[in-house]
Amino acid sequence: MSSANNLVDPVRLRLRGSGGIELVADQYGPADGPLVVFLHGGGQTRHSWKRTGAKLAATGMRVVTLDARGHGDSQWSAERDYRRESMVDDLIEVLGQLGGPAVVVGASMGGITGLLATAVPGGTQISALVLVDIVTRPEPEGVQRVLDFLGKHRDGFDSLDAVADAVADYMPHRPRPDNTDGLRRNLRERDGRWYWHWDPDMLADRAEDPSEITGQMEEVARTLTIPVLLVRGLQSDVVSAEGAAAFQELVPHASMVEIGGAAHTAAGDDNDAFTDAVAEFILGLGG
Repeated sequence: MSSANNLVDPVRLRLRGSGGIELVADQYGPADGPLVVFLHGGGQTRHSWKRTGAKLAATGMRVVTLDARGHGDSQWSAERDYRRESMVDDLIEVLGQLGGPAVVVGASMGGITGLLATAVPGGTQISALVLVDIVTRPEPEGVQRVLDFLGKHRDGFDSLDAVADAVADYMPHRPRPDNTDGLRRNLRERDGRWYWHWDPDMLADRAEDPSEITGQMEEVARTLTIPVLLVRGLQSDVVSAEGAAAFQELVPHASMVEIGGAAHTAAGDDNDAFTDAVAEFILGLGG
C-alpha cells in the first residue's frame, strides 16, 4: 500500500445536509465499491484525505471525502449553525444519499460527528468506525491549543509565506514546506489577503461545557457494537495513552494503531502508515 501512487482524479459531488445546506464532496474509485466516508477535523477540508482516498480507491473501495458545513467548498450556514447535532444530521442525510452502509473515518471534529451519529436514527448506516486521534476524554490543553490556532488570524494573511509560517509554528514536528502553493486549497483569497477556507463563526459553537460533550461521547461509546479502530499519533497532545486506554475500557472490542511519527494530524504526518492502518482494518472486515 505504501508504494501506491495512483492519484486518480476524483468526481465532485454536491450533496444536501440537514436543512438543505449544500455540501461538497469528492468521490474516488468505483461507484459500486464498498463505501468509505471520510470526515475531516475542524478548520480542515476534504483535501486532507486526498492521498488516502486515491490509494484506497486503487483497492476497489468507493471513497467519499466530505467538506463539513462551513468548511472548504461546502455552504456556510446562514444561521451560523455549527452545532455538533447539526453535523451529525448532515452525516445521516449524506449517507442516505450515497446509499450506505458505510465505514466512517473521522478525524477530531469528524470523529466526534461519526461517533455521535451511531446513536441517532439512521445511524445503522454506519457499519464500522475509524476514529483518528480523538477519544471520549481528550487532553484539555491539547484541545485548547487547537482552538487557539483556529481562533487566530481572523484578519487573514498578506502572503502564502505568512500562512506557512503560522502552520509551521502550530506544527513544529513537520518541516516547513519550501513550496507554499499546496496551501492554496485550504485558503480563500479576497482583496489581496488570504483567509482560511472555513467560516470563523464555527468557533462560536465550541464553547460547550467539556464535561457535557465527554459524557455524551462516553454514553454513546458504551453502546458501540460495530467494529471500531482508534488511530493515535504518538506525539499527539490531544489523545494521551491514558485517554486511549480509557476509551478501550469503554469499547473493549476496539482495535488501536499508534503511529510513531505522528501528532494530532496523524493522516498528514505519516500518510503511508495511516493509510496502511485504515486499509488493513477495512479489508479485514470482509463482506
